Amino acid sequence: MRSPAVLNKLIFRRIMPLLIAAYVIAFIDRTNIGMAKDRMEIDLGISATAYGIGAGLFFLTYALSEIPSNLIMHRVGARFWIMRIMITWGLLSACMSLVQGEWSFYILRMLLGIAEAGLFPGVIYFITQWFMVKDRARANGFFLLGVALANVIGAPLGGLLLTMDGLGGLHGWQWMFIIEGIPACFLALVVWKMLPNKPSEAKFLTRAEAEDLEARIAAEESAGAAAAGNSKLRHVLKDKQILLVVAIYFTHQIAVYALSFFLPSIIGTYGELTSVQIGLLTSIPWLFSAIGALLIPRLATDGSRSRTVASASMVGIVAGFALGAIGGPVLGLIGFSIAAFNFFALQPILFTYPATRLSGAALAGGIAFVNTVGLFGGFLGPYVMGLLEEITGNKMSGLWFIVIMCAIGAVLTLKLRRGTEDPSKASVSGH
Repeated sequence: MRSPAVLNKLIFRRIMPLLIAAYVIAFIDRTNIGMAKDRMEIDLGISATAYGIGAGLFFLTYALSEIPSNLIMHRVGARFWIMRIMITWGLLSACMSLVQGEWSFYILRMLLGIAEAGLFPGVIYFITQWFMVKDRARANGFFLLGVALANVIGAPLGGLLLTMDGLGGLHGWQWMFIIEGIPACFLALVVWKMLPNKPSEAKFLTRAEAEDLEARIAAEESAGAAAAGNSKLRHVLKDKQILLVVAIYFTHQIAVYALSFFLPSIIGTYGELTSVQIGLLTSIPWLFSAIGALLIPRLATDGSRSRTVASASMVGIVAGFALGAIGGPVLGLIGFSIAAFNFFALQPILFTYPATRLSGAALAGGIAFVNTVGLFGGFLGPYVMGLLEEITGNKMSGLWFIVIMCAIGAVLTLKLRRGTEDPSKASVSGH
């Protein structure tokens, strides 16, 4: 039987590329309205506030559907459920090309949220079935590369597709939605064919290796849940540490999606730029976010280090947005790059905490709960950015709201601790 270290590397090679590819496509389809914002305002008369509402409505229906989706996946398996999610979101994303005004924009964004619900928490839960706690922050970080890569690839691609304006009687933004929505349906078939539900179904592991891995993970989860006193889903609502993770994640998501949806239009204020140039400049901060996802989460190997890295990352987000708000084109882009570098240094670490305090169906539901409540930040951030832009006429005005919310999140990170961590030691190291 191969050593745990060798098996860990093998599992990374076999399942992570497919999961990353799925999230790349999902995030492109979720956030490509950022590239379409200014064109849809011109072609359809959608105001900045209406755009912010539509961008955020995705997260309301997504959030409300997540816990049921994750519990279904726990019962039917990741392979089938991820395939179903990808097909429905791909089709609905392509249907965004049919938007005629504010209400059709709202409705399709809400349907897209329902369709995609469960993908992120489902994969995070799936990762807990394959990796021990010490390896999960790194695995989560690799998965979140999908967000960074989606923006590195998606922004320039979106800018290029917008140049198809008028072809076949369609606007460029309509072509963008159609062309970027279709790949999800094809990748769904690859997921169905290649993704095993659990180690015991993996052809690349021997029976003994799979049984040993599943036993070690189950023992680790049970120990963490017992130490935290959590054995049922309802216990999540009483666990102060999980509620703390929710609050931090809420502020984090405000920052991530405010940047995702509004960075292209902010960059558009830097001068006379083409859609392709805006797309290329938009991709720069997300390139730094990919670097952060690769380098930082692997440092979070225990509770104390996780807390330190989480706090430092949140401070980096605050500093980055503040610099983006006061800097010109060069310093502003540097600031947004600093913030983005820390986005996925923090997020993979936050999602290691539920798995040290929950197990089984409670873990599946608990991860979804964290993501569900946190994603209301994905609604609030774009909404406030759009509202303040319309009130002030300044696309930068909402950035200070992001700074304040993330500063609160930075303070909260000091109180984090894992399920089996000694509270007294956590308190000392947190100050």
